[in-house]
Amino acid sequence: MEYNFREIEKRWQIFWKKHNIFHTKENNGNKSSKYYILNMFPYPSGSGLHIGHCLGYIASDIYARYKRTKGHNVLFPIGFDSFGLPAEQYAIQTGQHPFETTRKNVKKYQIQMDKIGLSFDWSRKLSTSDPTYYRWTQWMFIQIFNSWYDKNSEKAKSIDLLVEEFNKNGNLLVNASHSFNYKFDSKMWKEFSSYKKESILLNYRLAFLCKNTVNWCPELGTVLANDEITNGRSQRGGFPIHRKKMLQWHIRITAYIERLLKGLESVDCSKSLKKLQYNWIGKTLGYSIFLELFLQKENIKRIELFIFRPETIFGITFIILSTDHPMAEKISISYHKKDVFLYCKNNIVEEEKKNISGVFTGNYVIHPFLKRKKIPIYVSNSFSVDNETLSMIGIPGHEKISRKFAKNMGLEILSVITPENKEENTNNELYEGKNGICINSDFLNGLNVQEAKRKIVQILEEKNIGVQKNSYRLRDAVFSRQRYWGEPIPIYFKNKIPKTIPIEKLPLLLPEINNYHPKNGKSPLNRVKNWAWDEIKMKIVSNTLVDNKYIFPIETSTMPSWAGSSWYFLRYMDVHNNQFFLDKKKEHFWKNIDLYIGGAEHSTGHLIYARFWHKFLKDRGWVSTEEPFKKIFNQGMILNYSATILKISGKNIFISYGLRNYHNYGGTLQQVYVDTSLINSNDELDINKFRQCRPEFYQYKFFLEKGRFFCKRKLEKMSKSKYNVINPDHISEKYGSDIFRLYEMFLGPIIESKPWNDEKINGIKNFLNKFWRLFHINKVFHVSDLDPTFQELKILHYTIKKLQEKINSFSFNTSISYLMIMVNQLSILKCNKRKILEPLVKLIAPFSPHIAEELWRKLGKEKSIIFYPFPVYDQKFLVKEKITYPIMFNGKLKFQETFESKLTIDEIRKKILNHPKIKFILNEKVLQKIIIIPKKIINILFI
Repeated sequence: MEYNFREIEKRWQIFWKKHNIFHTKENNGNKSSKYYILNMFPYPSGSGLHIGHCLGYIASDIYARYKRTKGHNVLFPIGFDSFGLPAEQYAIQTGQHPFETTRKNVKKYQIQMDKIGLSFDWSRKLSTSDPTYYRWTQWMFIQIFNSWYDKNSEKAKSIDLLVEEFNKNGNLLVNASHSFNYKFDSKMWKEFSSYKKESILLNYRLAFLCKNTVNWCPELGTVLANDEITNGRSQRGGFPIHRKKMLQWHIRITAYIERLLKGLESVDCSKSLKKLQYNWIGKTLGYSIFLELFLQKENIKRIELFIFRPETIFGITFIILSTDHPMAEKISISYHKKDVFLYCKNNIVEEEKKNISGVFTGNYVIHPFLKRKKIPIYVSNSFSVDNETLSMIGIPGHEKISRKFAKNMGLEILSVITPENKEENTNNELYEGKNGICINSDFLNGLNVQEAKRKIVQILEEKNIGVQKNSYRLRDAVFSRQRYWGEPIPIYFKNKIPKTIPIEKLPLLLPEINNYHPKNGKSPLNRVKNWAWDEIKMKIVSNTLVDNKYIFPIETSTMPSWAGSSWYFLRYMDVHNNQFFLDKKKEHFWKNIDLYIGGAEHSTGHLIYARFWHKFLKDRGWVSTEEPFKKIFNQGMILNYSATILKISGKNIFISYGLRNYHNYGGTLQQVYVDTSLINSNDELDINKFRQCRPEFYQYKFFLEKGRFFCKRKLEKMSKSKYNVINPDHISEKYGSDIFRLYEMFLGPIIESKPWNDEKINGIKNFLNKFWRLFHINKVFHVSDLDPTFQELKILHYTIKKLQEKINSFSFNTSISYLMIMVNQLSILKCNKRKILEPLVKLIAPFSPHIAEELWRKLGKEKSIIFYPFPVYDQKFLVKEKITYPIMFNGKLKFQETFESKLTIDEIRKKILNHPKIKFILNEKVLQKIIIIPKKIINILFI
């Protein structure tokens, strides 16, 4: 019987589904055996899965199957992060509702995932766009809105407790994360109007409204987070980003900064991932200093600035204020005010700080120690500024970006630190080192950097013009999007004060609309006719009924896509609970994720948001763990060659790649990605097919090289936008899913990126066919019940031991190598003995489950192989029959000698003393000692 993968794989996929083989129950085993494995939330794109996505899914599936056979109660769910920009952009282009698009895409993903044999528990499937799910996302937002952060106890608390404190003592004793800069006592609080009270509370709430400068993308019509932007452009579509002041919802994530940093210590992940998290949070120790304004305006006498290296204070030659600094325009002098205003208004995010720009305010600060020195103040968006002071001090003598700005603006460049070792300063201009001696620094001259820092800090504190503080890169997260396809924010506005929709009326459903396009910076929900809240009837009513007495407008912005993806892992624990988002007993059983697998692209934004969200839920008593993830594992990428052709900017002309350096085309050349299926083996583009596939380029001219048009090939990450993806369906259809699974894992270490090359897949095909033939004689299934030989048992138990080690360390490529070695050895021995082949089927089952299930059934087993334990190796079959020792004389290697492993140390010593080589070397020498380290070395000492 031949190995018919199409028939076998289809049969077992139907069997698994029919019998709910992968269904997980909490009472299936004891508490200590639970193991929760989760893939990072997939977005269901229209193009479906490509083989790059499959890498993590197959790896996690192998580990899940292995853990089940080791006695663990494995939770291995899947769902979809189904809100987001792609579906909405598609809706704008086609008019098709995002719900329909998402539903079709989810169905496609599920079919593809089932086809490659992933053992997900589909009974726990969820989608963030399902109202039964986002009901609880909205509920959690309301809890965040109704909470504040108490720094004394380092946890979030109910806003009601803060109101109680205000009634007793005002805010005089409150130590909170907030944005309210005034003090009041209980008497004042009680005299405040309800509007004033609510306005003050908004400065303490963890979810709050404020006007802030955000990343605005006009083409997408929405605000974007920093992790949604690359090189000054949106990741989706590559559109330019503007910095724009808008009234937005924010989450006070900065309240949790120190806990986010501390929590990383308990997370098992790579050093590179931790470094990304640390850098994203960006904690830096520095000093706030207060400098006097030269021209004091609007009662502003001094300004707070942040300096990272106070020992360089004499090197300050300019000051930078961020474009969203509240004093940027106020301190500007009349004839510079317009320039500052226009610069702040036309605030485009620059690509990787290539363009250093700024505008002079016309004002200065006075140097704190050189009273005659005026330091110019500029407004710029080219610098990373301190989040609290929104400022930066320019020291161009010792900072590259400051130096570039100073040269552009014609400003003074002062060197105030010189290296102790002159060879350190390799460029003879800019010394950025942290050590050295102070020069041109008045009373700091001659001191080393550390001495100077201690002295200047002491003086700054004595004069009350400086204080030590931490600066953080992480800002409070913008939480509103001016889009349609997202969770509606459950807020209505009562006399401009935000009020929450009653919890019993959740979910606040996303209304049906016809036009999905945002307009003039406003959400499509702004055009919905019935989007007002009736407080009396507690339901949504027509906007025409708004009277601001009983009926009020509802918030029109929606939540960002990270809202639903920040807690989805908890819902999998109790997905069908309609009473609460998670039952306490189930939360105590599963607790948190034991293994979280996903790409490194999620290492910043998603992990920060999810970890914050989890800590908040713990503070309020709804979960019991501080961190949601015990171990985070980032798989590498599958790379594939992309193809690009060159277009002349501003013209409808493409040129062959070889012509790029030979002509002046009157414009810069830009790369356009083309589908790799349109390129032949000589890197030539089929122009006619390209025109058919990309009708927007149908009328373009093509400049050829000797009658041919060449493109550029580049090995890079698989991406739909690069047209270089490979559909796993094609591989499975040609070779079978088991072979595809094995090959993906065999390409190389799971954590590394590697190129796809399907030419080598035949090696895996041959291996699996050889494995199949072990169970068949003349194509007929036949296994022997004879007892295996010692050699056969030795091969088996050695492989069991190695596979257990390699799977536990996620070395799946080497695991497959050991399986290949075993199959080859058994083939040579022509071994078809049941006591060898049954354990072998168990060993290969996590990697190639379909063929394993088929052979397991042929071996007479009734249940799925997933219910049988992983083989256990016996140490007695791993003992080496002989051991080779290096023979050393006074620590120097002379030769090697092999002894039987069963010999005792005394027996080895006797053999050494009688060995002819050793007798010859020791001739006329005095033997002092023989050192024998069992199974390692023998060292003979003599004089």
